[in-house]
Amino acid sequence: MTLQQKYEHLKQYLLSLESVAVAFSAGVDSTFLLKVASIVLKDKVVAITAKSESFPKRELNQAIEFCKNESIKHIICVSEELNIEGFSKNPKNRCYLCKKELFTKILDIAKINNIKSIVEGSNIDDIHDYRPGLKAIEELNIKSPLRIANLNKADIRALSKELNLKSWDKPSFACLSSRFPYGDYITPQRLNMIEAAEQFLLDKGFKQVRVRYHNNLARIEIDENSFGIFNNKNLREEIYNKFKALGFTYISIDILGYRTGSMNETLSL
Repeated sequence: MTLQQKYEHLKQYLLSLESVAVAFSAGVDSTFLLKVASIVLKDKVVAITAKSESFPKRELNQAIEFCKNESIKHIICVSEELNIEGFSKNPKNRCYLCKKELFTKILDIAKINNIKSIVEGSNIDDIHDYRPGLKAIEELNIKSPLRIANLNKADIRALSKELNLKSWDKPSFACLSSRFPYGDYITPQRLNMIEAAEQFLLDKGFKQVRVRYHNNLARIEIDENSFGIFNNKNLREEIYNKFKALGFTYISIDILGYRTGSMNETLSL
């Protein structure tokens, strides 16, 4: 199918659902999905955003702003993953535990609001990575319109640009819990360290950033185009001092740069 055919397929599928609750994180995929759903279903759409320790404040604020600007009903759901039994131990199925709890809550919210279907923003590229959360989505009968329409990440960015969405070139994002090696405990203090470290780098002009937590060492992943920024000695010292103040002893730069799911490299799938 052409890109426009995929787009039409998506709209027709959403229309067939009659009313939807969109799991909305303000990322590229869920923003596009929410926008298209609001185009075809009008006021029969509600956005639901999870508020938790793993979700940066900047992303929550962007979700609130988008729904306000688009006049979309927005519900913020408190979903504290650290209260889920076993989650803080960071097992390999961490995402499954999180998604199962979150979408169970979203199902309850949808029922109260007389919404027929729950939709989420995974695309066909996601099925090629280790994504245990997709199992929970399948078990709870959550629908994935972008996958049904055979849309990949590049398609979604292209269509987002056509729709004049600011998110079309937004850097990819994953919850802060993904910054820890499997088996390392996830705590509110550690999540706050990561959020503050990444926000500092973003404020310094870096675009695609991950700060991976390795006990007293912070491993910084950035896109390859930003490597030259580290030639600035003053900036390196600023980063060093900031990260030290946050609680890290050592600060390193990953020579391969940013890549999705780098913590999955230790898994035998």
